[in-house]
Order: sequence, then structure tokens, then C-alpha cells
Amino acid sequence: MKKFSVKTIVAIGIGAALFFVLGRFVAIPSPIPNTNISSQYGLLAFMAAVFGPLAGFLIGLIGHALIDFSWGGSFGGIWWSWVIASAVCGLIMGLASKKLDLSGGRFNGKDIVRFNVTQIIANIICWGGIAPALDVLIYHEPTEKLVAQGLMAGIGNIVTTAIIGTLLCLAYAKSRPQKGSLEEEKDA
Repeated sequence: MKKFSVKTIVAIGIGAALFFVLGRFVAIPSPIPNTNISSQYGLLAFMAAVFGPLAGFLIGLIGHALIDFSWGGSFGGIWWSWVIASAVCGLIMGLASKKLDLSGGRFNGKDIVRFNVTQIIANIICWGGIAPALDVLIYHEPTEKLVAQGLMAGIGNIVTTAIIGTLLCLAYAKSRPQKGSLEEEKDA
């Protein structure tokens, strides 16, 4: 089993805290009840791309659980179907982002397309499949409501991740020395 570095553990803590703050205080209400347009999924995709799939999974799991817990309500306030979907979204983004070289200062057009195709697929799987299926299994929710919520969450997360996640990846890659550059050679 691969051990976490201190850097990754800190990133999970900071990522979960930022996920919470963005999801709790920067979410935009949607016309669908109990569903927001969430800016935290762009951050989740970025953190998963930089720190890997397990970090992405834990950031989504912890961050979303904290958001739900802070609202209170039934089941201790935590809506586990959506918490699990957030965790899986981070996991998928982290797995797919292994082909990206953000730390090497590279995030070009092809990488942007790969990143966004991946996040679209991850959001469709999570908000069109996992969250609604678990809502039915765990909470016995009506299907019509779940379709509307999943569609709104999926579209909102795709758009915010395409904007916020892409911009974060571009900024991070630009801040890193490119492989083969003189700057990188000085750091070595």
C-alpha cells in the first residue's frame, strides 16, 4: 500500500475545508429543491488532478459530509448518497488525471480537452447514476425528483468544473517550471 506524503495529507485537509466553504457558502441556489449550482467541484477536480485519486476521493467524501452535517436534518444531516457520489467524482478525476503533467508545467489544449471530457464523464456517472441510484436504495426517494436533481447537479457541476477547474489547472501548470526548462534544472 502506498503511503501518503505529509503534503498529500495536508492537501486533503485543506481541500476538504475549501470544498466545505465553497459548497456551504458559495453555492448558487437552483430552481430544483435541495440542489445547488456548486463551485466546489472545480476545486475537487483540480485537487484530484494534482494529488491523485485517493486524495480526490477523501476531499469529496469529507468535504460533502461536512456540508451536509452543517445543514442538519434527518440522518444526522448527512445525505450519504450524494456524499458517496462526490467522493467517487474525486476518485474518477484523480484516476483519469494521471495522464496530465500539471506539476511538470504542462496543461495544453489536448490536456484541457482530456480534463474536461473526463470531468463530464465523472459528473454524468455520479449525478446521473450513483447519487440517484443510492437515493432510491437508501432513502426510497421518488424517481421524478431524482431525475430533476441529478440533471441540475450534473449540468451545474460540469459547467462550474469546466470553468473553475480548468482555470485552476492552467494557473497551477503555469506556476510550475516546464520539464526541460532552465528553471527546472536549477531546482534539481
